[in-house]
Amino acid sequence: MRSRRARRAAASAALCAALPLTGCSAFGTDVRGGAERAAVSPAPASAAPVVMFFGDSYTVGKKGTLPENTYAAATARLLGWQVVLAGRAGTGFVSTGTGTVAFKPLFESQLGWRPAPDLLIISGGHNDARFPPQRVAAAARELLDLAAQRWPGTRRLLIGPLWGNGSPPPDALAVRDALALTAEHAKIPFVDPISEGWITGNHADGTGNAPRYILPDGTHPTVAGGRYVAARLVQDLRRLGLTHPQRGR
Repeated sequence: MRSRRARRAAASAALCAALPLTGCSAFGTDVRGGAERAAVSPAPASAAPVVMFFGDSYTVGKKGTLPENTYAAATARLLGWQVVLAGRAGTGFVSTGTGTVAFKPLFESQLGWRPAPDLLIISGGHNDARFPPQRVAAAARELLDLAAQRWPGTRRLLIGPLWGNGSPPPDALAVRDALALTAEHAKIPFVDPISEGWITGNHADGTGNAPRYILPDGTHPTVAGGRYVAARLVQDLRRLGLTHPQRGR
């Protein structure tokens, strides 16, 4: 009679054989699929960088959004990364959303205890537009410093506010500028979706690319919008030499 461990191993092998397209592991899910899979061949699992995305609802999705439809997951599919998504809707470097907490304590509870990734991508600022830019910058600097202390050698990237139309208000631009300066002082790359014109026009009046890529709420991306944002981010990652990040390099 086979041991219990042997029977479990045989059952696991049978399950993996029955699910050849979804991947098989004891924990987690595979977010591969869609047009990205047809366009790009993921890196071998042994060589795939571990990348953590941390942010607000643009990164983790608004309520009801499937994780695999976020721009973060789409970016990982395009580049063959092993990805961890973290953060919470409504939050920011200062903003606590509705009865939650800001980025720094969220980082501690969701990411800080994990083994070091190759790259940490922090995206935020949209929900911080109502706060003084200096306060947002100080909180961002604390978070970046904490990540550097926790994971020496991990590459870091800061993404400025994502906006649902092509005309962000002055307070959002002020926060963007403060975060760009924070990244410069920390000597890390900064990606600026606003100045790069990722979203143009306005969903409400049917102009630009917003009607295709932004939901009727005027803020959050559609499924196509998430893939589009991922494609724009990949362009920047290629420019920055971060498509295959490795710790300490």
